[in-house]
Amino acid sequence: MKKESLMQAKEAYKIEAECITNMLDYFDEDAFAKAVELLAGAQRIGTCGCGHSGIICQHFSHLLCCIERPSRFISPAEAVHGATGFLCEGDVMVFASRGGKTKELLPILDICKQKGVRVITVTENLESPLALGADVVLKQYVNRETDKYNAQGTTSTTALCMIFHSLQTALIEETGYRNEQFAVIHPGGAVGERLNNHAL
Repeated sequence: MKKESLMQAKEAYKIEAECITNMLDYFDEDAFAKAVELLAGAQRIGTCGCGHSGIICQHFSHLLCCIERPSRFISPAEAVHGATGFLCEGDVMVFASRGGKTKELLPILDICKQKGVRVITVTENLESPLALGADVVLKQYVNRETDKYNAQGTTSTTALCMIFHSLQTALIEETGYRNEQFAVIHPGGAVGERLNNHAL
């Protein structure tokens, strides 16, 4: 391996650690509390994003299901071909778009508004269309991506993931979700074995 390659790899740890540390400076308690309230009260939760953001949205939907908040990732391509029928009035859609202008998401925002679906947007751009059209906006802070060109979706996905992790953590407290519930829906793997053996 080139010496420069190793240096860049180690620098990636520092860049992402700095990002997470600095994210708390942009933490809006009021907006976060409102987002948690909406998610806790929704019968169904959709998540939607493109590219790396979409992948992290899939992760968030799975996290929500793990605490029995029914959720599914709605592909931007499928959303405008009927998949938004999953959501009803009073449900919540979570959009993730660093720039807040992802053109594939804008028609879906319009659908949500017409259906009475509440919208949470995670974005770096608080003046973007997806932010201005949302009921709640959570600020995504990114210092820089880890690659030398500052182009690949690396630190930005870590930042988005951190926001979703903090939401799930708060929801566990807010809804009174118990580990015994998780044991029922997660009997598989080492986690399931540990939880269910403990319950015996």
